[in-house]
Amino acid sequence: MNMRVIEPKSSIAVIGGGQLGRMFIQAAHRLGYDAGTLSPTADAPATHVASWVVVGPSDRQSSLAEIARKAKAVSVEFENVSAAGLRWLARRGVVVRPGWRTLWISQNRLREKTFLAEHGVPTAPWRQVHNQAELDLAVRELGLPLILKTADSGYDGKGQVRIDAGNQAKAAWESLQQAPCVAEGFVEFAAEISVVTARGADGKSVAYPPALNRHRNHILDSTMMPAPVGPIVCQEAQQLALGIAQSLENVGVLTVEFFLTSSGDLIVNELAPRPHNSGHLTIESAVTDQFEQQVRALCGLPLGGSTLVQPAAMVNLLGDLWSNGEPRWADALALDPGVRLHLYGKQTAVPGRKMGHLTVLDPIAETALDRATAARAVLLGRKS
Repeated sequence: MNMRVIEPKSSIAVIGGGQLGRMFIQAAHRLGYDAGTLSPTADAPATHVASWVVVGPSDRQSSLAEIARKAKAVSVEFENVSAAGLRWLARRGVVVRPGWRTLWISQNRLREKTFLAEHGVPTAPWRQVHNQAELDLAVRELGLPLILKTADSGYDGKGQVRIDAGNQAKAAWESLQQAPCVAEGFVEFAAEISVVTARGADGKSVAYPPALNRHRNHILDSTMMPAPVGPIVCQEAQQLALGIAQSLENVGVLTVEFFLTSSGDLIVNELAPRPHNSGHLTIESAVTDQFEQQVRALCGLPLGGSTLVQPAAMVNLLGDLWSNGEPRWADALALDPGVRLHLYGKQTAVPGRKMGHLTVLDPIAETALDRATAARAVLLGRKS
């Protein structure tokens, strides 16, 4: 295993200009690194804090060549970047973590489901869909309702549609442009949880406590950590997540999203080989946050501790909050001195767009969530 250490003061980079890239760069700066970004635009959140910026797509050779000249090591903020581009960088001596193969598997649901099945990881029942015959077979074998998801891309509920009746199947697939898809049997779940892991170049790994996630319109609305699901489920989720990271031979941060059924079974929903929205609260609540772990793993440094200093909760701030003008920041922060505000530097507030988040620490995670939710309500001028 490659144990090359990239020392602080070296130049490293992240591919992607969004908020995850921004927080990676901020963590890298705390550790003393010169950190840049390959961003598709010149005015993205990560570009505002980067030491240097290369503007261009992740599959353009000229952009990659400039990254290779500037950075000793490269990570990613999102799985939907060019796996071939990462392989090109690695072949030119740049340390690339996670590796291209991890990205290649996780950026396609058919490859991801196949990988999980080959390693005995529990998932919802699924079938591949490349043509109408396979779609009809999926409906017969999986039953209804089922969820049809595009194999490529898709996040925050995009690229998927629910089918409740057989006569809806053809139109549903057509609404997805008849792209290659995964048909998933519908899972009645009691909760959605996630586990953020980090695995170093030496093979050592850590897992944060599971987080309980609640969504609104398919977008993460709130997270609390640790999830109130009991110690056995917590341990099982962490072990499953660490096992997946080991099987992938992933170096870096890997987040595993689970469905928890009413009978206490864990079913893996998706993998994200990067820091995750549900892990943002680790910035305040953990001994070492998920972004610092990403930097440490990339650079070959020992991982930090993943235990919590205190339970915490986070609520997302979407562009909807700006519908009636600038949110009431001072009022929300005056309500509770324990509220921590993170804004991502996005210039335009669009409904559904993640603009920032609030984090609250409290001895009781549920109380932390109540406090964070109350502060967010005040941003709109509502009573908590």
